[in-house]
Amino acid sequence: MNHTRKLQRILFLDIETVPGSSAFTDLNESEKMLFEKKTRYQRKENISPEAFYDNAGIWAEFGKIICISTGAFTENTGELKFNVTSFYGHKEAQVLREFKKLLDDRFNSTTHLLCAHNGKEFDFPYLARRMVIQGIPLPESLNLFGKKPWEVRHLDTMEMWKFGDYKHYTSLELLTNVLGIPSPKDDISGNEVAKVYYKDQDLKRIVQYCERDLTALAQVYLRFMNISVLTFEEAKISMRPFS
Repeated sequence: MNHTRKLQRILFLDIETVPGSSAFTDLNESEKMLFEKKTRYQRKENISPEAFYDNAGIWAEFGKIICISTGAFTENTGELKFNVTSFYGHKEAQVLREFKKLLDDRFNSTTHLLCAHNGKEFDFPYLARRMVIQGIPLPESLNLFGKKPWEVRHLDTMEMWKFGDYKHYTSLELLTNVLGIPSPKDDISGNEVAKVYYKDQDLKRIVQYCERDLTALAQVYLRFMNISVLTFEEAKISMRPFS
């Protein structure tokens, strides 16, 4: 299979998550106690669970997904295009159902792959956990129960960059810089998403941030395959919903 045909079988994705509630004080007493236990080893001794709650979005048990940006390559008369669709909103269950429908309808064969940066440690398990919590049946591509490692159709650009060095962590921002790809971090950063969502109430800004990360992810994968990358302007022009 040539690179272009393989590209068209990959769904690239990036998710944005926030704490499940706007403030620690909104949790009931059991939830507060469980959050304190969950974060005991991540917090410094002088930081209280309440002060640490802005980070709750990184755990599926205490966070929720507000945006899933997805993208796939198509080729038309020899021109490579990157088509983007974002699922977003305040009702997580609806966001997840719409994303699952895309997987079930368009990316449901054993030849399709999902790709994310640090996806195996974050995006893929987070999506699966939140679907279970919301009572949504897992799509085949996220259901790993009983599967052998070689049956899991997941690509992770961070893992690809490790080249077997399992102690090595490289952020998407650093990787784009090293590879000469326009940085996606020209507006907000990941640790500001909760503030932009709850305090600024600017979900559209978060969606734009997520789509920029998604475009950078696709550019990184193209570089790995030694395919000429699209400029960011070209990628933005080609952003359109799946037909």
